[in-house]
Amino acid sequence: MKTYYVYILKCADKTFYTGITSDLTKRIESHQAGTFKGSYTSTRRPVKLSFYCEFTDPNMAIETEKQIKKWSQAKKKALINGQYDELPNLAMKKFKK
Repeated sequence: MKTYYVYILKCADKTFYTGITSDLTKRIESHQAGTFKGSYTSTRRPVKLSFYCEFTDPNMAIETEKQIKKWSQAKKKALINGQYDELPNLAMKKFKK
């Protein structure tokens, strides 16, 4: 059975990047190397793996990644720090119009 990972990287500029992969080690290495020029992390290196979770259902992994990408930085920090009881009370990130 294939495993999928949803992960959060902390970038050098203190922002977070959320992604999905089936090979976490290889994906982190490509972020660190700046393999994909023009990508969000390529100019924000070094990056540090701050959180990941595993899935066997790719659709559930994709939905989780989409959900986390909508979260505020405070909510992502709570997830990273294992403060799960605080997650429902933290707002989604607000987009500037």
